[in-house]
Amino acid sequence: MLRLVVLVVLVVIAWLLVLQALRLARGSGVDWKGLAFAAGFVALAFYLRHATGMG
Repeated sequence: MLRLVVLVVLVVIAWLLVLQALRLARGSGVDWKGLAFAAGFVALAFYLRHATGMG
Protein backbone atom coordinates (compact mmCIF):
# COMPACT_ATOMS: atom_id res chain seq x y z
CA MET A 1 0.00 0.00 0.00
CA LEU A 2 2.85 2.35 0.84
CA ARG A 3 4.44 1.71 -2.56
CA LEU A 4 1.19 2.62 -4.28
CA VAL A 5 0.90 5.88 -2.37
CA VAL A 6 4.51 6.81 -3.19
CA LEU A 7 3.97 5.91 -6.84
CA VAL A 8 0.82 8.02 -7.07
CA VAL A 9 2.58 10.99 -5.44
CA LEU A 10 5.51 10.68 -7.88
CA VAL A 11 3.16 10.50 -10.86
CA VAL A 12 1.28 13.60 -9.70
CA ILE A 13 4.54 15.51 -9.18
CA ALA A 14 5.80 14.46 -12.62
CA TRP A 15 2.50 15.53 -14.21
CA LEU A 16 2.67 18.94 -12.54
CA LEU A 17 6.26 19.38 -13.73
CA VAL A 18 5.24 18.51 -17.30
CA LEU A 19 2.38 21.00 -17.19
CA GLN A 20 4.69 23.70 -15.83
CA ALA A 21 7.25 23.00 -18.56
CA LEU A 22 4.54 23.21 -21.24
CA ARG A 23 3.32 26.55 -19.91
CA LEU A 24 6.87 27.87 -19.87
CA ALA A 25 7.61 26.59 -23.39
CA ARG A 26 4.36 27.98 -24.78
CA GLY A 27 5.21 31.47 -23.58
CA SER A 28 8.74 31.55 -24.98
CA GLY A 29 9.83 31.67 -28.61
CA VAL A 30 10.78 28.04 -29.16
CA ASP A 31 11.71 26.80 -32.63
CA TRP A 32 9.38 23.79 -32.69
CA LYS A 33 10.34 22.75 -36.23
CA GLY A 34 14.00 22.56 -35.25
CA LEU A 35 13.22 20.58 -32.11
CA ALA A 36 10.97 18.21 -34.04
CA PHE A 37 13.70 17.68 -36.64
CA ALA A 38 16.29 16.96 -33.94
CA ALA A 39 13.96 14.54 -32.13
CA GLY A 40 13.14 12.78 -35.41
CA PHE A 41 16.82 12.51 -36.27
CA VAL A 42 17.62 10.94 -32.91
CA ALA A 43 14.64 8.57 -33.16
CA LEU A 44 15.70 7.53 -36.66
CA ALA A 45 19.25 6.91 -35.44
CA PHE A 46 18.00 4.67 -32.61
CA TYR A 47 15.67 2.81 -34.98
CA LEU A 48 18.41 2.22 -37.55
CA ARG A 49 20.78 1.05 -34.81
CA HIS A 50 18.14 -1.41 -33.62
CA ALA A 51 17.22 -2.58 -37.12
CA THR A 52 20.73 -2.95 -38.56
CA GLY A 53 22.90 -3.43 -35.47
CA MET A 54 25.39 -0.88 -36.83
CA GLY A 55 26.42 2.47 -35.42
